[in-house]
Amino acid sequence: MSAASFAVRPTSARRLAGTGVLLRFALRRDRVMIPLWVGVNALMVLSMPNTLKGLYGTPAERADLIGQMATNSSLRAMVGPVFGDSIGALTAWRAGVYAGALAAAVGLLVVVRHTRDEEESGRQEMVASGMVGRRASLTAALLAAAVANGALALLVTAGLAGQGAAGALAFGLGIAGVGMVFATTAAIVAQLTESARAARGLTAAVLGAAFVLRAAGDSATDDGSSLLTWASPLGWLTNLRAFAGERWWVLGLLAGAALVQGAVAYALADRRDLGMSFLPSRPGPAAGRLGSAGALAWRLQRGSVLGWSVGFLLAGLVYGGMADGAADLLGDNEGAREIFERMGGEAGLTDAFLAAMAGMLGLVAALYVVASVLRLHGEETSGRAEPVLAGSVGRLRWAAGHLVVAFGGSVLLMLLAGAGLALGHGERAGAVLGACLVQVPAVWVIGGVAVLLYGLAPRAAMGAWGVAGAVLLIGWVGPALDVPQAVLDLSPFGHLPKLPGGEMTWPPVLILTALAAGLVAAGLVGLRRRDLST
Repeated sequence: MSAASFAVRPTSARRLAGTGVLLRFALRRDRVMIPLWVGVNALMVLSMPNTLKGLYGTPAERADLIGQMATNSSLRAMVGPVFGDSIGALTAWRAGVYAGALAAAVGLLVVVRHTRDEEESGRQEMVASGMVGRRASLTAALLAAAVANGALALLVTAGLAGQGAAGALAFGLGIAGVGMVFATTAAIVAQLTESARAARGLTAAVLGAAFVLRAAGDSATDDGSSLLTWASPLGWLTNLRAFAGERWWVLGLLAGAALVQGAVAYALADRRDLGMSFLPSRPGPAAGRLGSAGALAWRLQRGSVLGWSVGFLLAGLVYGGMADGAADLLGDNEGAREIFERMGGEAGLTDAFLAAMAGMLGLVAALYVVASVLRLHGEETSGRAEPVLAGSVGRLRWAAGHLVVAFGGSVLLMLLAGAGLALGHGERAGAVLGACLVQVPAVWVIGGVAVLLYGLAPRAAMGAWGVAGAVLLIGWVGPALDVPQAVLDLSPFGHLPKLPGGEMTWPPVLILTALAAGLVAAGLVGLRRRDLST
């Protein structure tokens, strides 16, 4: 063996020096977030078999479902085509797209948090000054994402093994594969952009584009053969056909995409300086345009607001167009009707569907408000808040700017969702819009919890994601599992009137609004009295 080959090995080893320590640190930091979101995703998938057995318990009912899906393009756009009539195949159909998207979201959040977030805060420079290799940080972030996706794959495979070991393994690996594809996408974007906010936003936009491509392709064909479907990693998960004659080679596509993107991310990381990026940041505005803390907060969060707004409008359009199709699909299936009635009320199936979709969009809006409120925490821990507060800007005025964007933005999102639902459905625009706006007080309660945690115990601020995740789980999975009403009542969304179709009751709306105001006030009092993070 030549001397040159011996010279390469120490260099490669030095580039990865400290990876194990950084991985342990990353997993310790995410010891709440990763188990929570992996658990939510796994529970969503594993709850499906029993639910589907109750809805489509006979071969005739399952055959009727497959026939309906073959002719219902709007529902195929939402959940994809059906490839088999077994409970396992129906589970992969019903949960696959959303489980893959959630795994992708967790992957991108983990990678950006432990790469670009660390650089932006200045912590990575301090770490890099020690005996840490150049590639250690990126490798640790990708390994943390791999741990999360591996745990998810293990839970899904073990939980669905009773439906067929081969299908369970394929489905678990497929979901994990999608998560790793988007984790490596985030790794690339983290090298291109200079801010963690931009990295998360661009990667989320790629995920949204993948969902749209898959939806367009699946609405066009009922067998997943569209080129648009194959252009999306979410479409690859659909075409894996778990429990329906598995296409194992599709896993090779997912693995190949992750490896290629990972190699690109490493190549980019090797060619840039710490803290720098390949896409230059735009210069700040001319003097006078940021004359207030509110203007600064808007500039920092306007990209996020725009992205969420577009997503909610498009989601409303899609769900509104599906309302009549959902009624046709459910037909005489009493089990499915009961689920929608638990989610959306008993005033008619179409109204129940619209109410259920408005509630689901409200649950997603709660994620937005938590992310927007916690921008305060990011500004504080990164050290950017300190120079702002060193001037004449007080803490309450500084925080108020971000809270107006967070709470006002949630109203905007639900307005756009209502407009989309009304346009897609084409009827009763006022009632549909009201159904979306009535979700706002519950969204504000979740935002109030985030403000309370940030103000009183900033180290526990990330626990707001746990609250949002628990509420999402209750609202999404609870009705399908027929959980007791006492459990559903733990969520603020469980107390809202079921509109359209139901009776408008003001007391719970006003109580939730007052509760949100009280939580925000308590959080601001805590922020005013405590020391800033150092």
